[in-house]
Amino acid sequence: MKRNKPKYMQIIDAAVIVIAENGYHQAQVSKIAKQAGVADGTIYLYFKNKEDILISLFKEKMVLFVEKIEEVIAGKQTVSEKLLVMIENHCRILSDDHHLAIVTQLEIRQSNKDIRLKINDVLKGYLELVDKILISGIESGEFSSDLNVRLARQMIFGTLDEMATTWVMNDQKYDLVEQVPAIHKLLLHGCRGRN
Repeated sequence: MKRNKPKYMQIIDAAVIVIAENGYHQAQVSKIAKQAGVADGTIYLYFKNKEDILISLFKEKMVLFVEKIEEVIAGKQTVSEKLLVMIENHCRILSDDHHLAIVTQLEIRQSNKDIRLKINDVLKGYLELVDKILISGIESGEFSSDLNVRLARQMIFGTLDEMATTWVMNDQKYDLVEQVPAIHKLLLHGCRGRN
């Protein structure tokens, strides 16, 4: 597996910084190599091209993102708590890594359609996690029995995504994590319906 190879994650982490600081289109492979402290040619032992670096970066970070959220929701009893820690972790992970926030919220969206399709494919793991929370909420009776899971998932992901993008666009001037209780309250209210 690539992620166990030496230098692979070093290059991924360097790419996050270089893409965040220069923009995807100006982020040359040579800049990424320099940031990672490796020779230009070393990059090509791990990645086909810059597009492959961006997709791999998103894939690796998303896997860690989902693993972290699954880990914290595992110990929670109620669906309300699970939703809260999911929202909190989403905001905290981006808040703790400003470069990653810029790459995920801005740079990936400016890429071509082919990259965006591959990125959407990677997002499936995260969306499935949201679905699990919603379905367990319906089963436990915490959420409305007629809740449209697909629509609720889009509402949750769309809200978190827009909050993070707005925060990045405003140069991260306010505390994203402080918004969590209000986001949680709104989303929870929407999922509970009239039950």
